[in-house]
Amino acid sequence: MRHLLARGAAALALALAAALAFAQDYPARPVKIVVPFAAGGPADVYARFLAQRLQESLGQPFVVDNRPGGGAILGTEIAAKSPPDGYTLLLMSNTHTVNESLIPNRPYQLMRDFVPVAPINYSDLVLVVNPDVKAATLGEFIALAKASPGKLNYASSGPGTPYHMAGELFKSMAGVDIVHVPYKESSAARTAVIAGQVEMMIDAVTTMSPQAAAGKVRALGTTGKARSAVMASTPTIAEAGVPGYEATIWLGVIAPKGTPPAVVARLNAEIAKIAARPDVKADWAKQGAVAMTMSPDEFGKFLADDIVKWEKVVKLSGAKPDQ
Repeated sequence: MRHLLARGAAALALALAAALAFAQDYPARPVKIVVPFAAGGPADVYARFLAQRLQESLGQPFVVDNRPGGGAILGTEIAAKSPPDGYTLLLMSNTHTVNESLIPNRPYQLMRDFVPVAPINYSDLVLVVNPDVKAATLGEFIALAKASPGKLNYASSGPGTPYHMAGELFKSMAGVDIVHVPYKESSAARTAVIAGQVEMMIDAVTTMSPQAAAGKVRALGTTGKARSAVMASTPTIAEAGVPGYEATIWLGVIAPKGTPPAVVARLNAEIAKIAARPDVKADWAKQGAVAMTMSPDEFGKFLADDIVKWEKVVKLSGAKPDQ
């Protein structure tokens, strides 16, 4: 028995040593970050930001690979089927936790086919309307929508995205009937609102606040618990007429199931270092983004809790993947 235990301990020690050596040598070649969203949106912007800094700290290229389509399902499936060797990562958002209940027939399951690596950041959203809409406040917009049920439209970057779910939550809590108009990407949805093709959108503060400042859209309310630091003159939706309303967009990194834990731990540590840098925090704060830092296990619990949260919203709002 002692010999068996000794051999087992030796084998475990060798395995741990091999894993540590692998992690220390990682990465030995370029790493791909699959972004299941189109270029130009928050996920793409922060994926490229992160890729550049990981390349600087780890000495290998981190290449962003945009694979939009199917409400993030296309790119996510590609990542799920990639070798679990640490050389394919997935940039995710709360679109993924929403899709777990909104789109039941997916070719993957988030908590089964991926391992959590690290969160990146979160930001508030902002409800904006085209300047031609005759509503100067959120209260006036709600009154306008109630007076013309089904006549106003709101844009999103597709079913299951934070913009879609924030819109459905707003409809449900404000008691209004506004038609969802899904686009294939957030930039197209943003352009449609600015052009007046669609009356409203709930978009990330990081990408829409400059448009509001330029007068291309009118901001009626932000979605956080408190006012956004970059849009301090705009009330929250909760204080402007929909008590209790709250929604955000957050981003994180996951990897295919089976990715070596030592590699996951190293990536988590490197991403946490980047998020903790004073210059990064200051840069993100100017855009309305706040860094998030968690261990892989903590991030896994966060994902599981978010899946439950959005399942309740999907049921409450009656949201459908084709609406």
